[in-house]
Amino acid sequence: MLVKTKGSALIGIDAVGITIEVNVSMGQGYCIVGLPDSSVKESLDRTESAIKANGFRMPRTKLVINLSPAELKKTGAAFDLPIAIGILAASEQITPIDLIDKYIMMGELGLDGKLYPIKGVLAMAMQAKADGYLGILLPNENAAEAVLVDELDIYCFEHLTEVVEFITQPNTKSPIKKSGLVQDYKIKSATDFSDVKGQQNVKRALEIASAGSHNIIMIGPPGAGKTMLAKSIVSILPPLNQMEALETSKIYSITGKLDAVNKLLQTRPFRHPHHSLSAIALIGGGSHPQPGEISLAHNGILFLDELPEFNRSVIEVLRQPMEEGIVCIARAKMSVTFPARFMLMAAMNPCPCGYYNHPKKECHCSPSLIQKYMHKISGPLLDRIDMHIEVVPILYNELRASKQEESSATIATRVKNAREIQSHRFKNEAGTYTNAQMNSGQLKKYCTITPEGEAILKMAMEKFQLSARAFDRIIKVSRSIADLDNSNAIQLNHISEALQFRSLDKSSWGQYKN
Repeated sequence: MLVKTKGSALIGIDAVGITIEVNVSMGQGYCIVGLPDSSVKESLDRTESAIKANGFRMPRTKLVINLSPAELKKTGAAFDLPIAIGILAASEQITPIDLIDKYIMMGELGLDGKLYPIKGVLAMAMQAKADGYLGILLPNENAAEAVLVDELDIYCFEHLTEVVEFITQPNTKSPIKKSGLVQDYKIKSATDFSDVKGQQNVKRALEIASAGSHNIIMIGPPGAGKTMLAKSIVSILPPLNQMEALETSKIYSITGKLDAVNKLLQTRPFRHPHHSLSAIALIGGGSHPQPGEISLAHNGILFLDELPEFNRSVIEVLRQPMEEGIVCIARAKMSVTFPARFMLMAAMNPCPCGYYNHPKKECHCSPSLIQKYMHKISGPLLDRIDMHIEVVPILYNELRASKQEESSATIATRVKNAREIQSHRFKNEAGTYTNAQMNSGQLKKYCTITPEGEAILKMAMEKFQLSARAFDRIIKVSRSIADLDNSNAIQLNHISEALQFRSLDKSSWGQYKN
């Protein structure tokens, strides 16, 4: 007897429907076809044990299981449940089976029939809804994740026998309600801006960068507070909207990085990888491509501390994703695209010893050594970083001052207002959400500069010999500063302030000592 059950496979961050065909016929032996990997092939051993442990039997005849479409690679243990149900239905141990192909069912089986949670449930639930299925059958631990998808019946189970009971008697169980299951999953920020003494110019730069989602690099000596400032930026970023939350949560779902309760992400991600990471770990990849750090930072922050310590060939792969907001991973038999719309934040010392331009400590590095150190970061990569900010050491009087620093909540309000201006501005611009993402056409359309602003911008371009890309970046940053001021036109002061954040464009960098 031939029976078809329905499952789902992950391709990139999306799911596609899989038909599991189970045929019991004359002959002997078991086999799984349809391009399964080793974990799927092992499913037969797990399902056989689970079936026998619960009073059922494995067929003594020929058993063929086909996973269609055959050209897609199938991975993981999530096919255990549809395979087990298919075997029981094909061997006529469960009846009726009218609803068996009306639901997507996925779950890993223990040897005793217990159902274990799986990755990528959010994408699977979205696919089930898009393809018009009645609902989806899943392990209990995946309930809170699946109910994020509206207008889809979610049924969750603890054990194989419960699934069998539902298939044969569907009226015995009701779909899970969303209420009470979904809670905000917030990535905690370690530091509030009020905890950071001084550094007003850096705080201002971070506020501007957050307002327009601009890439930023901080250059300063050890102990100046670069890492602390970077970690505090999460506290001033606006929360994820519904679309962003689902999109980001889906990435964390397929990588298994949602917490045990599988809550919906609301806080923008902050990824802080070590400088020893590989290019694959950064952009994603593998034989069965998985998202890398830049995709895990989607709609959030990718923080690269001690930037020159990263392998140059590794950080150079950031150039294309920074421009396009996606990363394409190509393999011989497949190609997947991962979203990678992140804000890059980097930190570095100004020289090998760390004390170039330090007001108190002497730098022992020669100009040539400083230049060699800076050349670890290519010009094209620096060109893609909108803002360069120098971080100076905190003076004793600033550390001991009793003055109350501005809180993250206050700054976050201004950032949120600026983001709302941009949301209204780009509501009809597909693929553009913030000022940093504007193309050349949008720059002309939305960035009106006063004559005074044009004059100083022209002078800066000629004096510092800035590239065309740097020119665009300055205008984008100026647009964000104007939004913070609630100004329609970009004024002289907006251009002047934006020009201050291009320190590394100056030809004098590394050519003089204190």
